[in-house]
Amino acid sequence: MRNIKLTIEYDGKDFNGWQKQPNKLNIQGTIEQAIESITGEKVELNASGRTDAGVHALGQVANFKTNSQIPIEKFAIAINSRLKKSIIIKNAEEVEERFHSRLSCKKKTYRYVINNSTYGTAIYRNFETHIPQKLNIEKMKQAIKYFEGEHDFRAFKASGTSSKSSVRTIYKTNIHQENEKIYIELTGNGFLYNMVRIITGTLVDVGLGKIEPNKIPEIIEVGKRENAGKTLPPNGLYLIKVMYE
Repeated sequence: MRNIKLTIEYDGKDFNGWQKQPNKLNIQGTIEQAIESITGEKVELNASGRTDAGVHALGQVANFKTNSQIPIEKFAIAINSRLKKSIIIKNAEEVEERFHSRLSCKKKTYRYVINNSTYGTAIYRNFETHIPQKLNIEKMKQAIKYFEGEHDFRAFKASGTSSKSSVRTIYKTNIHQENEKIYIELTGNGFLYNMVRIITGTLVDVGLGKIEPNKIPEIIEVGKRENAGKTLPPNGLYLIKVMYE
């Protein structure tokens, strides 16, 4: 039995998220069908984590077990030949049997893209979130640093989160602006349901002057969802990279 690790890029716009669901277009099921069509086997694809409807990925990782003897260098080409253009297998490699995309994961990096121009964009509207009010990027840079370290992020999770603990560690944060686009990046050991979208929504409130940067530690400490910002839409969110060491 071989264990195959895939690195996957996808445009989440037309999908109802990663996870398999009956009668709804999803990324996991679409790739599993493609694998079955080339191997003749029904496989279970384990991802590093589930992305929501409309969320994109540049470096999602998933693995599956197979008895197929397709040469590893041909696997990505073969799967891609059966996939929609909105999903691409960027790499396939054979890994040790105990490797598991989620359980072996050490860190993940997410990116959120904001278009801060007056009128937004027609072409890229599904790949960024438009906020027409001018954001104070310097205040946002001050605020984001308070999220670094180990914290209880219960104020930054959506209701319905199944995780037993809301304690997570954010190792690195970054905000930079290129022309009228603002890029927000968070690298952590794991993220709660909607956590990145709520943190970025809170940073937007800082940029709008609704929350002062130095209030972030108090919002984290008190732990009430209503004190944090709104949940930003999924279309600006990307899973950039999954790290295993």
